[in-house]
Amino acid sequence: MDQLILSRLQFGVTTVYHFLFVPLTIGLAFLLAVMETIYVRTGNETYRRMVQFWGKLFLINFSVGVVTGIIQEFQFGMNWSNYSRFVGDVFGAPLAIEALLAFFMESTFLGVWLFGWDRVSKRVHLASIWLVSIGTAMSAFWILTANSFMQEPVGYTIRNGHAEMSNFFALLGNTQLWLEFPHVLMGALATGAFFVLGISAYHLLRKNHVDLFKKSFHVAITVAVISSVLVVAVGHAQAQHLVKAQPMKMAASEALWNTSSEHAPWTLVADINTAQHKDPFEIQIPYMLSILAYNSLSGKVEGMNQLQAAYVQQYGPGNYIPPVAVTFWSFRIMVVVGTLMMFLALIGAYMVLRKKELLGYRGYLKWMVWAISFPFIGNTTGWLMTEIGRQPWIVFGLQKTAQGVSPTVSAGEVLITLLGFILVYTVMGIVDVYLMVKYVRLGPDEHVTDDPSAQEPIPSLF
Repeated sequence: MDQLILSRLQFGVTTVYHFLFVPLTIGLAFLLAVMETIYVRTGNETYRRMVQFWGKLFLINFSVGVVTGIIQEFQFGMNWSNYSRFVGDVFGAPLAIEALLAFFMESTFLGVWLFGWDRVSKRVHLASIWLVSIGTAMSAFWILTANSFMQEPVGYTIRNGHAEMSNFFALLGNTQLWLEFPHVLMGALATGAFFVLGISAYHLLRKNHVDLFKKSFHVAITVAVISSVLVVAVGHAQAQHLVKAQPMKMAASEALWNTSSEHAPWTLVADINTAQHKDPFEIQIPYMLSILAYNSLSGKVEGMNQLQAAYVQQYGPGNYIPPVAVTFWSFRIMVVVGTLMMFLALIGAYMVLRKKELLGYRGYLKWMVWAISFPFIGNTTGWLMTEIGRQPWIVFGLQKTAQGVSPTVSAGEVLITLLGFILVYTVMGIVDVYLMVKYVRLGPDEHVTDDPSAQEPIPSLF
């Protein structure tokens, strides 16, 4: 494999791994803030125990997420120096704000929250976890501001062979950003909610701390319903925007080789033949693609063959069709797990509203344990579709991925670091899973005391 493929593989592996932790951090921080708000308002000690139990799992996840995130920025300078030179004047600003404002904010107030039990007032302690939650969301916002520029460049001027920011507010007003950010944020809240729901279901099946985990379930199911429904709604709007902003990605996600008729069908499954640019076998739902693209029974969707010809005229010779099979199937996996999450959340909400006895629905609780994995699958496949579907561009319409690699880094050097990252990340993953499983099985403390030294210590990776 050459340097380009290895550099892409390294960035893909480290990014996907890092993004396993980011949504859970955002989702759990918000749920902890809600639980502690209920505790401060009601004085019910059960909610304090809930916050302390879920807080342990949050801190384990946060620790690994921070470590894996640091690697990302180093790769820009090491493996992708041409990209960094070309777009650094635009890309650097939101990343700098994320580090200096959002990350410092969340890490500072996380320290107040972690060490402030019974050392600061309840309201100050509560404010600290809300600021942590806001900080995690702000981090996502600024990172997605940078990513949205890669998807849909705005607010820039090409000068001396590289992009310079000409309008910071155009960057903040990017249509892609205001569709991408709420989609990712709602997905993160759903991730945290399903994590809490699944672990609560695990303990309810064993009748451990029933009152505490019922309350945890009730808080999480509310967040799960709202976030999973909004994920679907915003995702639909984002797909419609793709029809205009990145029509090649949309066509690839539908394995649509030729421009559709006025009433475009949606392909459920397909046997994709990239060599012959056709699908020998496919199952389609009539009119459905027009509905998804335009909220109408009629509306053409451009095909990859026609877009390829247009892009050659606009950008010059080259292959502008992304890896179709990966884009097509990752999109469908994301849609399937997102739909399952929404239905499971709605069923759980129905039970809670009708005051059904959760312990009597063991089949549903077992499903919820397995459903912990659903948002992680959805998040991963969603990003695969988003990033792979943009190829061959690293910045759409401005710079191809092949043009962004470092000219002085060899394939061997990238391979060695890739293998090193895989080894280190595997060890970190084993430690993370071990600690998570250990503290999930232990459950919450039986007794809560106001003496911090008597409480079970928060686990640490260091």
